[in-house]
Amino acid sequence: MGLEAVWAFKLRSFFVVLGVAFGIASLTLIVTAVDGANRMAVEIVDMFGPDAALVFGGNIQKRAVGMRTLTLSNEDAKRIRDSLPGVSQVIPMRAKFGQTVKSGNENFQDVRIIGATEDYALAWNWPLAEGRDISAEDQRLGARIAILGDKVSKEIFGQESPVGRVIYIAGIPFQVVGRLTLRGVSGGGGGDIDSRIIVPLSTLVQRFNMDRKYFRALRIKFLEPDYMSAHVENLRLLLRHLHHIGPGEDDDFSIITADEVLKFLSMFKGGLTIFLGVTAGIAVLVGGFVLANLFSLSVSERAEEIGLKKAMGARSSAILGQFLVEACALTALGGVFGLFLGLGLGQFLSRLDILTIQFSWKAFFMALAGSQAVGLVFGLKPAKQAADLDPIQALRGEG
Repeated sequence: MGLEAVWAFKLRSFFVVLGVAFGIASLTLIVTAVDGANRMAVEIVDMFGPDAALVFGGNIQKRAVGMRTLTLSNEDAKRIRDSLPGVSQVIPMRAKFGQTVKSGNENFQDVRIIGATEDYALAWNWPLAEGRDISAEDQRLGARIAILGDKVSKEIFGQESPVGRVIYIAGIPFQVVGRLTLRGVSGGGGGDIDSRIIVPLSTLVQRFNMDRKYFRALRIKFLEPDYMSAHVENLRLLLRHLHHIGPGEDDDFSIITADEVLKFLSMFKGGLTIFLGVTAGIAVLVGGFVLANLFSLSVSERAEEIGLKKAMGARSSAILGQFLVEACALTALGGVFGLFLGLGLGQFLSRLDILTIQFSWKAFFMALAGSQAVGLVFGLKPAKQAADLDPIQALRGEG
C-alpha cells in the first residue's frame, strides 16, 4: 500500500525525489572528488619523484614586493654538482611563456618553452614516447633542437611522428628530436603540463636574449631517497652560504620536495572536503525538510483514508510502517537519481579541469545509505503523526 501511494501522489513524489536527489548528488560529488584527489595526489608525487628536489629562485612564501626571483646562478649549479653529497643530477631551467609554435599551416598558441641542460626527461622521470633527450653536445653548441610535449605534437602533427620535422618558435626554426609521453595533469603555475617544448638552456637564453648568468629553477636528483630530509637541509645550508645569507635572514630561494607537494595537496583536499561537505550537508537537509513538509501536508490530506484503515482494524504500527515505506521508497529513488546526477556533474567538471573524480562502489553505497537515512529521520515525524490520528476525527476529516 505504501508503494501504491508513492505512485498515486505523483507530484508529491516528484518534489521529494528531486529534493533528495540534489542532496545525494552533492554527497556523490564529494566522495568521487576526494577519491579523485587522492589518486591525483599519488600520481603527482610519483611524477615529481621521491628522490628529487626542485629549487626556485626567490622566496615563494614571502612574496615581498620587488623581491628578486632570479637568484640561482650557474655557480650555484656547479657548486651543488661538485660539492653536495649524494647528488646524481643537477638540471638548471628557465622558461618562456605564451609562445606560438608553427609548422607549415598548423600553429599552436600559449606554449611554454622550457630551457634545460642534458637529460631533462631522465631528471623528471618523464619517458620519451619517441626520439632522444637533450645531450651535453646540444647544450654546448646551443643547438636548435626541441622535444615536444604530447599535446603540442598532436595539435601540430596529429598522429604523425614529429621527430625530424621542423617547427618555428618566434620565427626561429627548431628540429624536433623527441616527443614526451602524455602526463595529463596541470603544471605549476597553471596550464597543461603537456603543452610545453623543451630546448637546450643555452639556446633559449641566446635566441630570446635572456640573462645568461641566472636561471629560474634547479632540478636536483639524489642517489639515496631515504635520506631526503638530510639532503634538503644540506642543500639549503649550501645555498645560504653561496648567497651570503646571514643568521635570521630569510632564504632568497625555495626548495620543494615530494613531501611538500603532498602536504599542499592534502591541504587542498581538506579544503575541498570541507567546502563540498558543507554544501552536501545543506543540500541533504533541504531534501529532508522538503520530504517532512510534504508528508505532513499529505497526512492532513489523507486523514479520511487513515481513519478508515484504523476503523477497519489497522494498528498504529501498520500506519507508521506504511508512511515510512513511502518515505524510504521515495528517498531510494532520489538516491539513485542523485547518484547519477552527481556522477554526471562530476564528469562535466572533470572535463572542464575543475575537479578530478574517480567512481568507486563506496559512492554508490553511501548514496543509498544517505538517502535511506533521510527517509527514516525526516519521515518519522509525519509517519508518527499519521499513526497517532484519532480514527473518529480522521473520518470526519479533522486530522
